[in-house]
Amino acid sequence: MTRRTEWPDGPGRPERPDRPDSGAPSLSRAEQGPPPGPEEQARAICLRLLTGTPRTRKQLADALRTRGIPDDAAQEVLSRFEGVGLIDDAAFAEAWVESRHHSRGLARRALARELRTKGVDSALIDEAVGQLDADQEERTAQELVERKLRATRGLDREKRIRRLAGMLARKGYSEGLALRVVRRALEEEGEDPDLLDHHLPDL
Repeated sequence: MTRRTEWPDGPGRPERPDRPDSGAPSLSRAEQGPPPGPEEQARAICLRLLTGTPRTRKQLADALRTRGIPDDAAQEVLSRFEGVGLIDDAAFAEAWVESRHHSRGLARRALARELRTKGVDSALIDEAVGQLDADQEERTAQELVERKLRATRGLDREKRIRRLAGMLARKGYSEGLALRVVRRALEEEGEDPDLLDHHLPDL
């Protein structure tokens, strides 16, 4: 008596993995066409990197170089993307300054440093950080100190000044501006101005 094997999908043997499902013939490598050239690869890489995240021309150029795209093909694609506005270093710099100043409180000096690391041209950096005037920068510094002030209460006067002014210095504010803003905040809190002058440190 021949024994019949029952499979999970029903009686009989399963289909062979290489059996076509629809009966349509599979395409050979030649029929699928040649592999994409370097410009087509560069285009695909740039589009993927730009999806949802603006990037500078230098950032994209570095990414293409890392992936082995020849420089001539990379530059051709990058120039084409610039021509249609998909790469816009000026708009990138302006948006970066707006975002990083309001979210992190960074001063013009720190913002310029960040943009330089991303390969933005110096003239475009100057134009972008020029959005922030001295008054806006000082107002932001004052807001940062006011938020941090309570956490320094209980420390001695010099340590408070160093901690608050150091926080501003790390965000790119000049020493003079940092000490002026901190001094004013402590005066408003009731500190003696003469004692503050005696304790102002060198940052």
